[in-house]
Amino acid sequence: MKPQSILRRVGGWLAVAALGAGVGPVALAAPLPSVAVSSAANGSMSSYEGTVESLRQTTLAAQVPGAVVELPVRAGQRVAAGQLLLRIDARAANQAATASQAQIGAARAQLDVAAKDLERKRQLAAKNYISKAALEQAEAGYRAAAAQVNALTAAAAAATTQSGFYVVKAPYAGIISQLSIELGDMAMPGRPLLTIYDPASLRVTASVPSSVIGKVDQAKAQVELPDAGGSMIAPTRVEVLPAVDPRSLTQALRANLPAGLDRAVPGMFARVWLPVPAAAAAAQGGSAPASGSALLGQNIRVPLKSIVRRGEMTGLYVLDAKNRPLLRQVRLGRTTGDQVEILSGLQAGERVVTEPQAAARVQ
Repeated sequence: MKPQSILRRVGGWLAVAALGAGVGPVALAAPLPSVAVSSAANGSMSSYEGTVESLRQTTLAAQVPGAVVELPVRAGQRVAAGQLLLRIDARAANQAATASQAQIGAARAQLDVAAKDLERKRQLAAKNYISKAALEQAEAGYRAAAAQVNALTAAAAAATTQSGFYVVKAPYAGIISQLSIELGDMAMPGRPLLTIYDPASLRVTASVPSSVIGKVDQAKAQVELPDAGGSMIAPTRVEVLPAVDPRSLTQALRANLPAGLDRAVPGMFARVWLPVPAAAAAAQGGSAPASGSALLGQNIRVPLKSIVRRGEMTGLYVLDAKNRPLLRQVRLGRTTGDQVEILSGLQAGERVVTEPQAAARVQ
C-alpha cells in the first residue's frame, strides 16, 4: 500500500475516534502566517495607459523589381549595422553594368582616334596645307568623342548604383520586428520588405488629460510594463507635446525608457504613473475617471508571495473574524520589489495569509 493511502486511512481512523469520543474538530497546531494590510497616506498616483514605441524604426522597401534569392535573417533576430538582410536577383542589372563598361571602352577608343586626327590637322594647318574649316571639323569631332565618353561614364555609374539596390543591408544595429516577404517572392518598387527597430531607443507614449498635465511633477513619473515583469521603471526623459486633442482634451506624454530592457518591444502595453496632488486626485476620483486611467488613493500593498492565481482568477486568502482563511478575488496594480499593490478587493486593517498553500490545505 502506498504511503499516501496509509496516511489518509490513519487520518480517517483518528477523525472517527475523535468523533466517537465526543471530541470537537482538531484545532490547528499553529496559526497561519499573516500580515495586516494598511493604507499609506503618502499621496496618490494616477496611471494612464500607453504604448511602447521606438524612436528609430524603419520599414525597408524595394527600389527595384526582382525575385528574392537570399534571405539570411528572420523575425526577432538582432542584426548589426551594414549586415546583409536580403538580396534580389540582379543578373540583368549586372549585365547592363557590364555592357555600359564595354561602351565606355569603345567610346574612349574613338576619343583617342579623334585626338590623334586633331593633332595632325593642327600640324597641317600650321603649314597652311589644309583649310581652317577642316581644322574646325577635326576639333568638333574630338569634342563630340569626349562628350560621348562622359555620357557613357555617367550611364555606367548609374547602372552600378542601381546594381547596389539589389542588396539590402541594415541601416543601423537593431532587431528585425517583421518580415513582409519570403524567399522567392517578387519584390516590387515600394513594396515593404521588412521592419527593423533600435531596441536601445524606446519610449512610452500615453494620453494624459490636459487638466492634469500642469498639476503633476513630471520628473517623478514612473513607467510600468505589465508584460515585461511589471516592475516600475524610471524614464530617462519625459516630454509633453504642446498640442491638445480637441476630442479627448488630452496631451501626449512621452517617457523615454533606459537602454537594456530586453523584454520591451514596440507595440507593448504600458502604463505611465504620475503623482497627483490631493486636489486633483479628489477631483478625478469624484467624477468618472478619464479613459484609460486608474486613480490610486489607498495605496494598499501586500507581499507578492501571498497572491494566488487559478486560471483567470487572481486572489489571496483573507482571515475572517474566526481566523479562517477565505479566498477573495482582487485586482492587482503595480509591483515594486516583493510587494504588489491591490487596486480593489481588499480593505485596510484586514489580515492576509502569506502562505496560500497552507491556507488551501486548511480549507
